Amino acid sequence: MNRKISSLFFAFLFVFVSGLAIAQHTSEGEEPAEKIEQKEGFNATKMIMEHIGDSNEWHLWTTKDDNDEEHHVSVPLPVIIKDNEGWHTFLSKSIAHGHEHDGYTLEEGQVVSTKGIQKATLFSIISGKQKANEVFFDLSITKNAASMFLSVIFMAVIFMGMARNYKKSQLPKGAGKLLEPVIVFIRDEVAIPNIGSVKYKRYMPYLLTAFFFIWFNNLFGLIPFFPFGANLTGNIAITAVLAIITLLITLFSANKDYWKHIFMPPVPILLYPIMVPIEIIGIFTKPFALMMRLFANVTAGHIMILAIISLIFIFRSPFLGFASVPLALFVSVLELLVAALQAYIFTVLSALFIGIAVAEHEHDHGHEEHAH
Repeated sequence: MNRKISSLFFAFLFVFVSGLAIAQHTSEGEEPAEKIEQKEGFNATKMIMEHIGDSNEWHLWTTKDDNDEEHHVSVPLPVIIKDNEGWHTFLSKSIAHGHEHDGYTLEEGQVVSTKGIQKATLFSIISGKQKANEVFFDLSITKNAASMFLSVIFMAVIFMGMARNYKKSQLPKGAGKLLEPVIVFIRDEVAIPNIGSVKYKRYMPYLLTAFFFIWFNNLFGLIPFFPFGANLTGNIAITAVLAIITLLITLFSANKDYWKHIFMPPVPILLYPIMVPIEIIGIFTKPFALMMRLFANVTAGHIMILAIISLIFIFRSPFLGFASVPLALFVSVLELLVAALQAYIFTVLSALFIGIAVAEHEHDHGHEEHAH
């Protein structure tokens, strides 16, 4: 009931202040929002996509001088390119803001060639649409890649410190006091119920790594200043790799009962031409669902917050801030819950898929008959 009341309150506040803002624009005879956007050059869609997308530089802020000229402050990142002329390595500041270096420049944060060479993509190379000697390969350390390295270093420092403390004493110290209950929860409520008390230990390292990697990066993505703020878990390439790892662990751990269920499902033989393809497709739809669920939920949260804040700049009204800021803050608090929830869901489903693959149905059935 309290949730409904709070939701209605924020909705009413948002609509009320939005109405005041629109009324103010109408009474002052100002132009519609679409014309304002074009006139002032503010593009909400472009701003949102730049914030949630990857980039070859880590943009911090933009200032304007007395002549109304913009000055961008960014952290340069390494650019590593391989083309038919060889390797090119330099910092992104060499090609930022219209500068060119070795035939490359930055456009909207992405490396592009000024010589008309296309960037190589995996699927285009595989399909034959692109030839390796006619494209350039971008192996640069982007904002998401740098954020991933930072999170890995952070996790290594935290958990190596916990391991050293446990060698001295079984009582947790420092970060261990906060993270030990989480680790025990993943073991007792996720791994053992889904995989079994006999085989769960083999998969605990992956389950814990996946959970904390997703959780920490979800939290880091909500911090709006350097070196945080990257939309790492909202990048479909990252979620795809995590899902593929779950798929590979599931397939290589699968026993004969699992494969028997795939190719010899417990249905009449006449239904095999229908059920077997469905079971095979199901092998790949499960990790696909993992990938899309994490990507969509994290990205949607970032877009909601940025879209709400953008309303202030679209309508150019301080009144709208009284609704946009509290609403954006409310969504940000919800995102703290979503950060942990999405990590938990990914870990639970990974454990469930692994548990299905390693379950010994005939063995369990034999135990039941012996008990009777």
